[in-house]
Amino acid sequence: MASLQSTPAWKALKAHHEKSAGQHMRDLFAADETRFKTFSLNRGGLFLDYSKNRVTTQTMSLLIDLAKARDVEGWRRCMLAGEPINTTEDRAALHVALRNPLDHAPMKAMGKDVMPEVRALRKKMRDVAEVIRSGAWTGATGKAIDAVVHIGTGGSHLGPEMVTQALAPIRPSEAGGPALHFISNVDGVQIATALDGLSPDTTLFIVASKTFTTEETITNARTAKAWLVDALGADAVAKHFIAVSGNAEAVSEFGIMPDNTFDLWDWVGGRYSVWSAIGLPIALALGMDVFEEFLAGGHDMDRHFQDAPLDANMPVILGLIGVWSINFLGSRSLAILPYDEGLRGLPNYLRQLEMESNGKALDSKGHPVDVDTAPVIFGDPGTRGQHSFFQALHQGGQLIACDFIAPLESRHTTGTHHDRLLASFLAQTEALMEGRTELEAFAAMADQGIPSEEMKGQLPHRIFEGNRPTNSIVADRFDAFTLGQLIALYEHKVFVQAVIWGVNPFDQWGVEWGKELAAQIFTEISDAPGDIVAQEHCSSTLGLIARLKAHKAKTP
Repeated sequence: MASLQSTPAWKALKAHHEKSAGQHMRDLFAADETRFKTFSLNRGGLFLDYSKNRVTTQTMSLLIDLAKARDVEGWRRCMLAGEPINTTEDRAALHVALRNPLDHAPMKAMGKDVMPEVRALRKKMRDVAEVIRSGAWTGATGKAIDAVVHIGTGGSHLGPEMVTQALAPIRPSEAGGPALHFISNVDGVQIATALDGLSPDTTLFIVASKTFTTEETITNARTAKAWLVDALGADAVAKHFIAVSGNAEAVSEFGIMPDNTFDLWDWVGGRYSVWSAIGLPIALALGMDVFEEFLAGGHDMDRHFQDAPLDANMPVILGLIGVWSINFLGSRSLAILPYDEGLRGLPNYLRQLEMESNGKALDSKGHPVDVDTAPVIFGDPGTRGQHSFFQALHQGGQLIACDFIAPLESRHTTGTHHDRLLASFLAQTEALMEGRTELEAFAAMADQGIPSEEMKGQLPHRIFEGNRPTNSIVADRFDAFTLGQLIALYEHKVFVQAVIWGVNPFDQWGVEWGKELAAQIFTEISDAPGDIVAQEHCSSTLGLIARLKAHKAKTP
């Protein structure tokens, strides 16, 4: 199989990069008054400006040629047809079916129409959400539920927490619904803190785990069960636990009733599962109508991804811009910068989506990938990041690409706060693109009245190279629909990049070895007497185990 770098499309891009490497974006803007219009796209309530990237029309044309050469359109058809594109696990990846309208035509995963199951799931979610939100669901003592503790980790946790945070500001005061608490860390401090102050007779637990064997989730679930049973007895589990899982047998063994169990099918990957019953907390907090608006936004982006030509396709463009930044400009990191406090969980969510999907050194056939794949994802909302890591964005030695995300409307009218927020958003993208020359820096110091004896020392530090790539993603407002569009946009972007690089974005074998080793070490530190260690380890691990066991021996 030919390596990616040996393909004609890649070689053409490499030659183009070598020829255009000296271009500065400020010159590209100066030479083309229509640049913003040329390099921007609109889809419903979502707008993408990618003009502040080191690209020209020729760059984009060559990137589109690459997408065609790597058969992005064919792989897209395979995904939407429910073919087993998750090759290492022989599974479909048909999460798009979860956000289809209920009257949608059949969608097949591995030849089976999944829409009847999706319709049944959606109805069950609505029924359960309504009975809990109305107070009709009562616990073992007959009291209504006023608190829900969601127990999950990774894809079973990040999505519902992020979405409920993001949409909380639009929640009407009369919306009702229980208070939500999220548990994702096996550190006992988190669950102890969450349970403190809750009443067992009015608390409901949702245990979300596809396999129902995830160590962190099941450990927390057992702790929650013990807390409940200690207060209300074993029979209370039936009225105080819900499960979202594909392992009905393990759920039943835990004591959760079939009527309180939501299925999670093998064609739904964990980090793509917020659209499934994993999203039940969203329906509980905001109502099922809001959750279905979120699904509708995701479906709208699916239609755009499916139907729009490659050169006017928002996920395709965003994905190709990322390939250009990573593989040709040498950017190894991507900052996700939402200028919206509600979206504070978005960087964490997208970090898992991108790095767990595409953080792979082997292609889907087991051959080495000869280029870099997923970047390191990090970020923080709004102006907090400006006072944290933006110094490195502007003047650090490493080129860091950025996605700036902002709503044009604030959900809270508080003085001039939103205008100041948007001013910072706009200023940062322009400053990263433009930079500041020596003459401009000198003039700025003169305007500020800095004494001439101080100017010489400060001048080199006030010069900014600029030419640093950013995307701006803007919505009129981040409601449930546009948030659904945004998340689906990034899902499809990741898929496009996976196709370009030839990796399987739907497995995560790299996660498993650490889990296996942790299980072995847990046995050694909790059960093995004295100096007995069953597993061979390096001297560092052996030394740390010995130190831990010695500390446990002398600690009550």
